[in-house]
Amino acid sequence: QVQLVESGGRLVQAGGSLRLSCVLSGGTLSSYAMGWFRQASGKEREFVASIIWSGTRTREADSVKGRFIISRDNDKNTVYLQMNNLRPDDTAVYYCAEHRHPYGLGPSQGDFDYWGQGTQVTVSS
Repeated sequence: QVQLVESGGRLVQAGGSLRLSCVLSGGTLSSYAMGWFRQASGKEREFVASIIWSGTRTREADSVKGRFIISRDNDKNTVYLQMNNLRPDDTAVYYCAEHRHPYGLGPSQGDFDYWGQGTQVTVSS
């Protein structure tokens, strides 16, 4: 059974940076595209970024483009989300998810089969 565990979320000041990690177990990371989503309190979960199996193509939401970078290390079964120039409206629980295809870039949540439990990111002004 595939399991995804996120880490790295914490309280940070506006303008700061964080790197989130997502470790996959029970499967082979290189077989799938991966994505990051987030859900702010009282709002629907939204797409943040995705990356194909090889790491050579990515997709980012307009709201994070130029600030967030998604990457992966298949040897470590880990996906990363580097978040720079954080803003208070980036505050949310961040989730990683496994796409059902190796080349899928989303952003439809229905195309992702497995989800982590989430990690809280809070950005103070």
